[in-house]
Amino acid sequence: MKKFVVYSFSATILMAVFSINAFAQKQKSPLFNHFALYIFDLTKSTEFYKNIVQLEVIPEPFHDGKHTWFRVGKGSALQIIQGAKEITQHDMNTHLCFSVPSVEKFIARLDQLNIPYVNARGVAQSVTVRVDGVKQIYFQDPDNYWIEVNNDKN
Repeated sequence: MKKFVVYSFSATILMAVFSINAFAQKQKSPLFNHFALYIFDLTKSTEFYKNIVQLEVIPEPFHDGKHTWFRVGKGSALQIIQGAKEITQHDMNTHLCFSVPSVEKFIARLDQLNIPYVNARGVAQSVTVRVDGVKQIYFQDPDNYWIEVNNDKN
């Protein structure tokens, strides 16, 4: 009877190990969780990402009045953290990118709110059409972080 219990226990452990290994093999790279931006004014930036970019605010774990979290995809988030001593300039090559169903509708919203945007070359109020047909624009948040919006075909 002891041998049967030991064999059964060993078989259960082996099945669990194989299951974990099978999952690990399917998961070939780390999953993206969140990115964080260090910002100057939490209220202003929260309103921008909520009302302009139209991201959904999600519960934030710290409850210290210095953070806001936004959903940016399944299991992924944008975290903004108040504390920057000043607003600085950022290169457009370092940017966040969001895909929307219609760049034209998004541009109409920016125009309505008087928010300037540029194409990839920096030409004001212009759209880039990439060789693959994706349309894209760039604009800046209150801390001068660049945001790309495109109509990604995926």
